[in-house]
Amino acid sequence: MNQSSFERQFPRWISAAGVVGFFLVLFLIRPEPAKAIPAFARKYGLPCSACHIAWPLLNNFGQVFRDNGYQMMNDRDSPITHDPSYFPASARITPQWHRESIDHVAVDAVAGNAATEGPGTVTESGFDLSGMDMWFGGTLFKNISFILLPSSNPSAGWHFESAFVRFDNILGSRWFNFKFGRFELDTPVSEKRLTTLSTDGGLYYIYHFLPPNSNAGLLGNAQGIGNNQLGVEVLGHSADSYTRYSVAVVSSSSGQVNLVEGKTVDVYANASQAWNIGSIGMLRAGGYAYFGEWPTFFQTVGGVPSPPPGPGPFSGTGIDNKPYYLAGGYSTLFTDRWTVSGVYLHGSMNAYLANNTSPAFGQTPLAAGARSAAWNGGFLEAIYMQTPQLEFIGRYETVRMQQQGNPLNPGDQGNLDALTFGFRWYPFMFSRAGLAYHTEYSIVRSRGIGDTGGVFVPTVGNSDSYSSSVFLGFDFHF
Repeated sequence: MNQSSFERQFPRWISAAGVVGFFLVLFLIRPEPAKAIPAFARKYGLPCSACHIAWPLLNNFGQVFRDNGYQMMNDRDSPITHDPSYFPASARITPQWHRESIDHVAVDAVAGNAATEGPGTVTESGFDLSGMDMWFGGTLFKNISFILLPSSNPSAGWHFESAFVRFDNILGSRWFNFKFGRFELDTPVSEKRLTTLSTDGGLYYIYHFLPPNSNAGLLGNAQGIGNNQLGVEVLGHSADSYTRYSVAVVSSSSGQVNLVEGKTVDVYANASQAWNIGSIGMLRAGGYAYFGEWPTFFQTVGGVPSPPPGPGPFSGTGIDNKPYYLAGGYSTLFTDRWTVSGVYLHGSMNAYLANNTSPAFGQTPLAAGARSAAWNGGFLEAIYMQTPQLEFIGRYETVRMQQQGNPLNPGDQGNLDALTFGFRWYPFMFSRAGLAYHTEYSIVRSRGIGDTGGVFVPTVGNSDSYSSSVFLGFDFHF
């Protein structure tokens, strides 16, 4: 299906509208000095620049504050030292206009007539809302902190994105801290503090990538590193957080609650070191690895597999677990105006997971030549701070299949390239509220299959596909 002239020109008009909108906001709202995020600003009275490069990105001081369990290590840390009216809470939501498009998917040329089905382009646009985060965090007592983050999707379906308690400076050592609950893994670059928000640009693909035709349904279309996890974490750091480590042991459930899958646990580890490099700034480099298992089959009820939620209060227990792993390295350069991050990842998945089958009785056996799947990926992201209130963002990300689980699949099926760029302007950020005007464009090319927002979709004739997102919105919290 060919695009009309209007459809071809529309992304350009929207990009132009984003620039015009930016300058309208610039003239209508007088810029003010940036201040800290609401919850901790109200507690400590620090300026935004103390902890943030730009909200929500942390600088090294902010990293130290976080590593210390959201403490300044002074007499203001305990909540009993504050006015009773103080409450450590903030909320965030993003009213927006966005446009989503993907090509080479099946569309009837004549609506309702299946005989006319062929490759076409699906495009949707309009005004919308993001989900909403209700963020609570701080200290319960000296060296005991917490985070509670109820989060909703755009339709107000709620879940707990984060919920943990943390014990710091155990035995008087900053190298021994303990976290228990649901939390973000200590990833090379935090996806939860991502400054891109669109459907195609609002994630790191390497954190979530699964090979085509793999056990994506059971894995919930997310590898362990990409989701907040349920478990425990031991972590430590030097006084300036230049040296850091973390080791987490988590349920093999992609962060889902209610004992939904198996009886195994996964392990994640990350370690990094930072150095001052003269007048340039600071360089951090490190390595990370995630080792996990996932069920290939579930206990049955009446002969039918019983995956979550299953009948009654329990789900069927996962059996015939098979392994996968992710590992890689990274570095980030911090200068006065630039933050540049590079991340590399290698992934591997057992042949049964890669071919979506199981050795369990009665299941389809592995096809001749079936093997494990392997892939490599990475991204380079640059953020330029023109002023403390204006940042420009650019990121290129790629994934390349090293080995297909099914040798009959084209060698490049699933390969993707993603390009995202945009800007954020902060007209103000006070200790009670903050606002960012956000404009973004993202485009993804995937080989032999479609990909939109990290989810594979079939294409006609297994053709290559482009998907894109245009995003304009106001990201605010209070």
